[in-house]
Amino acid sequence: MTDAREVRDRYFAAFNAHDMDALLSTISPACVATSPEGAAEGHDELASYIGQFWEAFPNMRALTWESFDVGDVTVDEMTFAGTHKGPYAGPNGQVIAATGRTVQLRACYICTIENGSIVSMRFYFDQLEVLAQLGALPNSTI
Repeated sequence: MTDAREVRDRYFAAFNAHDMDALLSTISPACVATSPEGAAEGHDELASYIGQFWEAFPNMRALTWESFDVGDVTVDEMTFAGTHKGPYAGPNGQVIAATGRTVQLRACYICTIENGSIVSMRFYFDQLEVLAQLGALPNSTI
């Protein structure tokens, strides 16, 4: 196992335990994280983003399908699964009230690790897939 993978595994363990302190201990204070929902820079912004996600899906867990490392870069294909029990900010900023629906979100994480900390995270997922599972797809004019 690479040092990068060990850091990434600690991140996922903390994510699944919903332990923000342990999660942030794996991340550089200068880390930049990007996702389809936007960017977060540093501990405060990242903690806010993840905290809102945990509030919306309090039993959210990540299950890794495939992972590989290339030097200090980790790549993980995974599923995030949880129940929508709190407010979730959709892609257009509209807050979706709790639906009680279960979501299974397919995603990919790419992280760069330097000096034992995650310095860059890129998180890819399909926002329409989330909205469809929540029953909140926007009206189409097509």
